[in-house]
Amino acid sequence: MKKMNGFTLIELVVVIVILGILAATALPKFVDLSTEANTSAAAGVAGGISSAAAINYGARKANSTKGVGYSSPTPCAKATLDTIMQTPLDNNFTYAAETTGATCASAADGAAVNCTVTPTNGTAAVATVICVP
Repeated sequence: MKKMNGFTLIELVVVIVILGILAATALPKFVDLSTEANTSAAAGVAGGISSAAAINYGARKANSTKGVGYSSPTPCAKATLDTIMQTPLDNNFTYAAETTGATCASAADGAAVNCTVTPTNGTAAVATVICVP
């Protein structure tokens, strides 16, 4: 008599049910990755702004022609931030001063202004710009 090899229908159904349960528990974690990605992107942009501001301040203090004066009444506006960035900032974020009325126009040399970088969907990050007359 020949011995049959293979799985029974009940075994296959049980495996499919187990895979379905695992997929249902893992799915919510993967559905919300866009918010986490936007939050990380905002943190990256904020870090880039802070680094650019620090480099600009150092270049300006070293009397380099590469540093630009940064004494704007709207230091967190995209157009103003673009002056210290190597490439223009992304339009998918909004840029605003963390404190209402924060300005570099009358601030002392080296004063810092915090700017919030807010993605369309996610948590905002904070960038620090340094005022340079």
